[in-house]
Amino acid sequence: QVQLLESGGGLVQAGGSLRISCVTSGSFFRITSMGWYRQAPGKQRELVATITDDLSTNYVDSVKGRFTISRDNAKNTVYLQMNSLKPEDTAVYYCNANYQTSLGTRNYWGQGTQVTVSS
Repeated sequence: QVQLLESGGGLVQAGGSLRISCVTSGSFFRITSMGWYRQAPGKQRELVATITDDLSTNYVDSVKGRFTISRDNAKNTVYLQMNSLKPEDTAVYYCNANYQTSLGTRNYWGQGTQVTVSS
């Protein structure tokens, strides 16, 4: 079994910055891609950013130039640095990752961390 635990969410004023983290634990051989998704009230969950095991990154257009995804493989951790935050960034942010395990390729989600940006 694999677990993902997000942290670092909170309340910040518009224009501010926040860094959220997601540490993974459990039994697996390798983490391939990792990513952050978000879900605002009344909206569908959307992809924010992804990073592969060769550190290729991808961002949704609305966060390009403001958010940076990174990972520390030694710590099994993925980060999302969020700068120039806007009220529309308010959402629950979820960590997601793909793993190679003894049972094959598996995908897991974290429980989410709330990010609230006040205007």
